[in-house]
Amino acid sequence: MKSGLAEGHTATIMTEVSPSMHAQFEGSVVHPVYSTVSMVYHMEWASRKIILPFLEEDEEGMGAKVTVEHMAPAGTGASLEIKAAVIKYEKNIIVTEVIVRDFKNDRIIGRGEVKQVVLPKEKIRERIERI
Repeated sequence: MKSGLAEGHTATIMTEVSPSMHAQFEGSVVHPVYSTVSMVYHMEWASRKIILPFLEEDEEGMGAKVTVEHMAPAGTGASLEIKAAVIKYEKNIIVTEVIVRDFKNDRIIGRGEVKQVVLPKEKIRERIERI
């Protein structure tokens, strides 16, 4: 990895809850609110944005662990801020704390941690080929 990444680095994404983000299985909506699946996606995306500027040409990040606490519902149209902050960085392992906040109502929707591992692209390719 390129130098410069450190604990405290942050990245934020904003999104608006849409029907495609509703809690649903096999096309059947269970609840018309922001799903935990969508929350995990956004947590991983915010966390990935942190490492992108530091990846070397021959490196790639891989998700290794996600922990999530979905604390409150967010309905269609809610404006969400997803902010990730590096809380641990050792060798090729980056752990971020992520907070999902309803921007308009200033309340926490969810929180969690995302662990990423940076590996050479060749090593990732070899692992995939063994599947």
